[in-house]
Amino acid sequence: MVLEGIAKRKFLVVGRVGIDLCPTPAGTATEDATDMVVGMGGSSANIAAGLSKFGCETALVTCVSDDAVGWYCLNQLDHYKIDKQYVRKIKGEERTSLAVYESRVENHQSVIYRNNAADFQMSIEDVEAVDYSQYGALITAGTVFAAEPSRSATFRAFELARAAGLPIIFDVDYRPYSWPSAEVASDVLTRAGEMSNVIIGNDEEFGFMAGDISKGLDKARELAQTSASIIVYKMGPEGAVTFANGEEYRTGIYPVDALKPTGAGDSFMAGFLASLSEGRPMKEAVLRGSANASITVSRVGCAAAMAYPNELDDFLATHPGPTSA
Repeated sequence: MVLEGIAKRKFLVVGRVGIDLCPTPAGTATEDATDMVVGMGGSSANIAAGLSKFGCETALVTCVSDDAVGWYCLNQLDHYKIDKQYVRKIKGEERTSLAVYESRVENHQSVIYRNNAADFQMSIEDVEAVDYSQYGALITAGTVFAAEPSRSATFRAFELARAAGLPIIFDVDYRPYSWPSAEVASDVLTRAGEMSNVIIGNDEEFGFMAGDISKGLDKARELAQTSASIIVYKMGPEGAVTFANGEEYRTGIYPVDALKPTGAGDSFMAGFLASLSEGRPMKEAVLRGSANASITVSRVGCAAAMAYPNELDDFLATHPGPTSA
């Protein structure tokens, strides 16, 4: 069911879209900035944009504030050919998320404004308005569960997706600043993981779900044996361990001169899923996701920095990697 759904190349993506500001030129600290570039942000929107660049169809389910920032995000969804029919504009005190991040690795600063975030206002009614039969798979990232009513709405979307036969693809994406407590986050993210068919996370995130960072790999292996069909356990510069079809695949990374540490996770997800949707073998899909992440961290921006298919192919043809796992 999982690979068949992904092969349809039509993804329903649940979660936020936001606006990113980045000091320019690359290497400039925020406190020294005189100019900034603007781009679309938000994990879910970035994943959708990456998939769109690879020719997949995507639709986003979220809320944005009915103001200039929200309108900018809607225009960006159009730019990346992301279906916005399930994006609701809201009036009130809630605002679309803003991130200010630097294109530098040393002393990197990312400042994210998520107080009264508009996307947390996504409701059960919003997800019940979706025609799930039109899609092959549902994707979301963990931040969508950090507050109500978005949390309940997303769990309802999981139920509706499962009823329609869609596999659920979950990026753990644990960000402590979004959650009321670590205990709540652990309980909710574990529940989401147990409902998911594909889980992507790093060693710290799986360790968090297990209650001990040293037990992260065991937690990933346990989920692969009990509920999930595919799990990718990411270990930063050490590569990744993928659990699928009763096998474990260890893969390395593609080293680059990184401009920034941000955007890698969203790019990996897009490259990985797009490659699976093309029928590529699991290990190759993981490596292509890793290469897409490397390309993104070497460029300014996130969605704008993600590769198109020809760029990814050129990178793979000329890069000496990957590193051995």
